[in-house]
Amino acid sequence: MVKYPKVEAKKRKVSIGKKAKLPKMKPLGVVRALPVGANIGISDNTGARIIQIISVLRYKGVRGRLPSAGVGDMVVASVKRCTSEFKKEIVHAVVIRQKKEYRRPEGIHVKFEDNAAVLVTPEGDPRGSDIKGPVAKEAAERWPSIAGAASIII
Repeated sequence: MVKYPKVEAKKRKVSIGKKAKLPKMKPLGVVRALPVGANIGISDNTGARIIQIISVLRYKGVRGRLPSAGVGDMVVASVKRCTSEFKKEIVHAVVIRQKKEYRRPEGIHVKFEDNAAVLVTPEGDPRGSDIKGPVAKEAAERWPSIAGAASIII
């Protein structure tokens, strides 16, 4: 049998005086909970009812990871269900609500009843004139034109 030498664990010196200060971390943004392929509802009066996310604009990811969108992100989507001429059209939309809970820097946890978006032009102006239901504060701050059309900002 081969005998291996014993390896002793190194002992660390522990100072009992001042506590080490950790660097302050930047608060995390909104959790991205809507991956490519997700179906989300539309909360405006354009006539579209359900869209499917094709891609997320300004998303930098890791190889092999599905791009995901969160509140305030602009997405490119395909209209799946509608009441007007939007059927199978490729549109831009901004996510205004998500079911997945996220934390604000003040410590408040926010989640909504459903996932919802608003159809916009490529420049970010809403295509509809009215937004039904609440709009997240993060989306309203990032897109002022959507905040102007919103009835409730939470």
